[in-house]
Amino acid sequence: MISIRKMSLNGHPGFDCGGALWFQNLTELSHGYLGFIFPFLIAGLHYINVQISFGKPVVAEARNIFELLAKYYKRYLDFLTVPLAFVGFCIPQGSQLYWVTNSSFTLIQQITLRHPAVLAMLRLQDKNSQKVAIEKIGASKTAPSPGIQDNIPIEAFSAEKSSLNSPEKWHRIPIEEMSPKELIALAVPFLSSNDKESAIPLLKLALDKDPEYVRALVLMGRILLLKHANEEAIEYFECAISKLSFAGYPTDAEELDLLILSSQWAGVACERQGKRSEGRTHFERIANMEEPEDPTSKGYYFDGLLLLASTLFDAGQKAEAAKYLRLVVVHKPAYKKFLDQCEQDDDIASDLARRRDY
Repeated sequence: MISIRKMSLNGHPGFDCGGALWFQNLTELSHGYLGFIFPFLIAGLHYINVQISFGKPVVAEARNIFELLAKYYKRYLDFLTVPLAFVGFCIPQGSQLYWVTNSSFTLIQQITLRHPAVLAMLRLQDKNSQKVAIEKIGASKTAPSPGIQDNIPIEAFSAEKSSLNSPEKWHRIPIEEMSPKELIALAVPFLSSNDKESAIPLLKLALDKDPEYVRALVLMGRILLLKHANEEAIEYFECAISKLSFAGYPTDAEELDLLILSSQWAGVACERQGKRSEGRTHFERIANMEEPEDPTSKGYYFDGLLLLASTLFDAGQKAEAAKYLRLVVVHKPAYKKFLDQCEQDDDIASDLARRRDY
């Protein structure tokens, strides 16, 4: 950059007539109405590159000293956008042209290296992230119950086994030619790294290829739920539920997991919108199932019962809530405090009733 500036200022041979369009003379400073183009481009490209570079959630919420430093460093770079626009008017057009070109290629490089197909081609995918994607859904209720805390399970979606389990094979297949299962396998690592925006195009492409692909429907609904797009999330969940329960409750463990999770998350989305009766219907679907034998499915099943108990408690049906909590406590003793609170409230109500009889 400094060398280009010196060559421009010293009138290096060819710089006085080596430009194009409005910047024919590269040794001159910006002037006229068109002179605003390069300085504003420099500032704009700088700002865009900073936003992309620091686009991770780590900057939004600092959890340690390094993330705190990164947060303030980003603010500093954001602040530099305005001074850079003024600096652009103080350097020769040759330097401006070099700066804009360099920033443009940096932007293209950043966008390209974030595309899943390019990552797969360069074998930059994280192999460990293929195994499990874990995310916690935020607050489930519009008004939390005083006795039972909002309980949203931390669920795991493992990538389906496919011919793309090995990153060495990913670059051989164009993303447009991938099957829905392969697209889901490619989307799961982005979910594990909290990069939901990169996973959405892959899920949409999978649903374009197979609109009835249940796993894609559930994952898309889950992402929308995390983004608090509750109405859209409900549509995806209910579509998945109708397909999974069309011929009765599924017997396959994976399909049963998807049905339980879809019912849980659909109920949560309804509760967030104040549709308590609809949410309760989704939770009751889980209660009407037989207790699964698979340990993972069993964990999801009791999480659903806990959500139903919480809804019943909020509605004042504490006896019903206690009934389901007793089942949950057998499997998860840590929730006994909620059962104790339910039973204690019932005892107080019974004592008051007896006193009125006296």
